[in-house]
Amino acid sequence: MHFTSEQRLDDGVLVREFTLGEIPGTLWTPESAAPVPLILMAHNNGLPKGAARLVARARQCAAHGYAVATIDAAGCGDRPRSAADEQARADLRRAMQAGEPVDAIFESFIGPLVEKAVPEWRTTLDALLALPEIGGPVGYSGWTAVGIHLAAVDPRITAAGFFAGGYVPRAQREEARQVTVPLLFLLQWDDEGNPRQRALDLFDAFGSKEKTLHANLGGHTGTPWFEVEDGNRFYDRHLK
Repeated sequence: MHFTSEQRLDDGVLVREFTLGEIPGTLWTPESAAPVPLILMAHNNGLPKGAARLVARARQCAAHGYAVATIDAAGCGDRPRSAADEQARADLRRAMQAGEPVDAIFESFIGPLVEKAVPEWRTTLDALLALPEIGGPVGYSGWTAVGIHLAAVDPRITAAGFFAGGYVPRAQREEARQVTVPLLFLLQWDDEGNPRQRALDLFDAFGSKEKTLHANLGGHTGTPWFEVEDGNRFYDRHLK
């Protein structure tokens, strides 16, 4: 892991950009003399690690006492995309805007993206846990499909917060039964891009004995800010 820049923010949080091989990432850490727990924060497919909503969540969590890390997965953010990926994204946007079935396009596009992203997240986690300022345990926050696969295959994930999306690849819908860590599931009731019933069915499928569903009115990007604060309390119970 090679740190390429660092900046101390007004709230005391240290933000550092890093590279790990071909993986670019950002790490936020609080002012603390002791090693702190870690939250891996993944944005939805295609959005950069510097997206404003993710950065705001990360800064708030770091100020609350967590190390927070995010990366640009293959084909996301500034990382190069293949012509096939670009075509799949265009086909998916067109089908959704036209109200056409998108399952086949989604499976062919998102499924491989998840399979590529999770090994990179695990490699990043290895490097992060080697840093003296990070002591674990580890939580996950963000993109549901990646989070399901990561929580199912990596026992270091202790708790997970997912932003509900009905369009989750078939493999991850089946894999949800293997996810047994405490779970906080955020659902936007009027999400124009994700079928509500699919999200509710996915919540029911998780194998966690402790799982909580928070549903709020509004569209895809309308998650209330107080959910970030509630999320911190959720992680406090399971990571501190």
